[in-house]
Amino acid sequence: MAITEAAPGQALPEDREVLTWDLFGEASRELAQQVVDSGFDVDVVVAVARGGLLPAGAISYALGTKVCGALNVEFYTGVDERLLEPTVLPPLLDTAAMHGLRALVVDDVADTGETLALVQRLVSQHCDEVRTAVLYAKSHSVVDPDFVWRRTDRWITFPWSAQEPVTRRAG
Repeated sequence: MAITEAAPGQALPEDREVLTWDLFGEASRELAQQVVDSGFDVDVVVAVARGGLLPAGAISYALGTKVCGALNVEFYTGVDERLLEPTVLPPLLDTAAMHGLRALVVDDVADTGETLALVQRLVSQHCDEVRTAVLYAKSHSVVDPDFVWRRTDRWITFPWSAQEPVTRRAG
């Protein structure tokens, strides 16, 4: 099976965490439960695109929160390969509509934490309160997310990035 998370010519680490679709469903519900148990009342869920799109959608459904947004950020280019710093890409989030709200910023992983820190900082400029949730957090992250499903320092294979993008079939 081809894996999209590696750069061309790059091998994936043998010792890695593999998240299945079924386990992703359980993890999302458990993260939502952590949020509810904390007493944090979420007005808007903000996904860090692309990796945070599916977790944010699942968590927003579990919380019953219909207001969602996404902020597109590019950072990783392969296994442990990244740009010098995270870069926000268009289209941009409508931050004017977020004034006074309580936001939950959701991503798949806080690896270095640089992306999560950037999005948290940007959203905090417009919302009354911002908390963060991730499926996975690594010990070297510059951000300790408010809600974490699992902590690991291994490379993680997510079900949504485990295969090459589909291409047009011949014929």
